[in-house]
Amino acid sequence: MNPWCVLVSSLTLLGLTLSSCAAPPPSSSPPTASPSGGMAVSRLERNPAPAVPPADSVRLTADNTAFAFDFYSAVRGEGGNLIYSPYSLSLALAMTYAGAGGETAAQMAETLHFTLPPERLHPAFNALDLDLAARPAQAAEVEPQNRFELSLVNSLWGQQGLGFQPDFLDTLAFHYGAGMRLVDYVADPEAARLAINQWASQETGRRIEELLPRGIIDTDTRLVLVNAIFFKAGWLFPFDEQLTAAAPFTRLDGSQVQTPRMAMREAPTLAYGSGNGWQAVALPYAGRLAEMIVIVPEAGRFAEFEAGLDAERYNQILASMQPRSVQVEMPAFEFTGEFMLRETLRGMGMDEPFTPGLADFSGMTSEEALFISQVIHKAFIGVDEAGTEAAASTAVVMSREAATIPDVVLTVDRPFVFVIRDVPTGTILFLGRVLDPAAGE
Repeated sequence: MNPWCVLVSSLTLLGLTLSSCAAPPPSSSPPTASPSGGMAVSRLERNPAPAVPPADSVRLTADNTAFAFDFYSAVRGEGGNLIYSPYSLSLALAMTYAGAGGETAAQMAETLHFTLPPERLHPAFNALDLDLAARPAQAAEVEPQNRFELSLVNSLWGQQGLGFQPDFLDTLAFHYGAGMRLVDYVADPEAARLAINQWASQETGRRIEELLPRGIIDTDTRLVLVNAIFFKAGWLFPFDEQLTAAAPFTRLDGSQVQTPRMAMREAPTLAYGSGNGWQAVALPYAGRLAEMIVIVPEAGRFAEFEAGLDAERYNQILASMQPRSVQVEMPAFEFTGEFMLRETLRGMGMDEPFTPGLADFSGMTSEEALFISQVIHKAFIGVDEAGTEAAASTAVVMSREAATIPDVVLTVDRPFVFVIRDVPTGTILFLGRVLDPAAGE
């Protein structure tokens, strides 16, 4: 594979950055481009106060949620534990979408559930990002003693001397706050790869150390677009470390594994729901601005439940949850996930963007015809008595066409699904399942 340009989204759970409701005004001149490094920047600054209609924000969250569960359905058959960031995938591909045209753009919009037109979509992402970026300050006002970390930054790493379309750079600058660092992939692709990996590692709390593996960057690479998200938060109702003890967890095949099981000493009031073959509880983080939804299917019915899990059922579960006194016991766990998503996304309807000769990314550059050669996603999650830390990265690799006693006691001792979401907007930041909490040890 000879990547012509790589678009990357690097994520550690929460944190984001967005823009305005109107299309970016035209630049007064083309972006600057230094022939020997430095920065190539749009003449536009990021819009810090987008005037996005509330209906567009609601629509974006609903569309992103629909994609989140479509993707879950597409990858759940791979087996084992599962962790990914729907928001990272949506954001990385939204920035890629900014350079797409024709049927390529249409297929991306359909697969990603982008029902807003581009002139409203990118401002809506900007508004959501700015909203999420305000969460740490909001949490500090509510729970100053508990640290709540949430950040997101975007950057572009382009080949020095290559002409990028001013409108493309304007859109990313105005709506995503992304400027372009100039590097020399032709002379030293490995130095560029290491620099990008170091930046992504620093921005994700060093949870994503090898964002771009060897072979992804070579002398044909022309662009790497990166977003980095980091989230770390403590539970509003922490588990008691003194109560953590080894306990059995029953796998799907009926076998058992001993794993550290956390327990709450008290039974706080939590949002709880139950239905035909499942129970669910919401575990809030300090400040109540984010929460983990733990959905536990009845023993022997995980496959049945998972097969029917989509955005509609997820919303029904959320709507059914009511305040109850709940004592929760669940395993501590930590694991990573990695996906090569070209065939997955093609199967979901994005065929043309991956097809040389058909893909239309002329909005990025007119100097070469580009297509997506691979989409790579990596993620991490760690849950313990104190709280949660999570990270994920999405890389969209683009190549030249020339290249090839309580009320309830909920004991989580069997496979379960989890959702980490931003409470004010409903945005799903992470979604996954735990089939074997010991698998990541």
